[in-house]
Amino acid sequence: MRVLGTDLSEVASFAVQHAYLAGVPLLLGLLISLPLGWVALRRRWLYPPVIVGTGLLYTIPSLALFVLLPGILGTQILDPLNVIVAMTLYTIALLTRTVADGLGSVPDHVRQAATAMGYGPLHRFFAVELPMAVPVISAGLRVAAVSNVSMVSVAALIGVSQLGLLFTDGFSRSAMGPIVIGVLACVLLALLFDLLILAVTRALTPWRRAVRA
Repeated sequence: MRVLGTDLSEVASFAVQHAYLAGVPLLLGLLISLPLGWVALRRRWLYPPVIVGTGLLYTIPSLALFVLLPGILGTQILDPLNVIVAMTLYTIALLTRTVADGLGSVPDHVRQAATAMGYGPLHRFFAVELPMAVPVISAGLRVAAVSNVSMVSVAALIGVSQLGLLFTDGFSRSAMGPIVIGVLACVLLALLFDLLILAVTRALTPWRRAVRA
């Protein structure tokens, strides 16, 4: 089936690849940002270099990073791994400060109460601090998800298969149809990521629903 001169089955294939290239780095970036944010919060002298250092990653132009990474990683220019690594770095840049701020928002008396109940630092982190920081981290994750969906499109300029190819195809043929379909598909994909993050956040914070009730 074709809409606006674009094969929808091809769009679906591009969308799946796009979701993979944007979603996997989101999870990897979160996993790496959690210990970085925790260390930055626990060791105050590390906070400036960790937060500033990770934040500077976001200033690297995405196209330049996509081109440079094959030489660094020893991969081919079209290898999806290049995009995954690049997007993971951008996710870390966005999430490390958010994680530190989220963990920092946990009241001291809550930490002290957990310690008094016999919670060790690691147990307290996973059982008390991290769950209470989920709403703040979730907000940053939603921003990172939208950013990833948008930035992955740039990889089309080096030929990586995803929704961005609709933009380059439309531009090369001076056709608006593929571009419009590509924009709509990216918006829908970003919306799906956002709804998924909201659903997971809701599942991980049942006490917030109890408070509202």
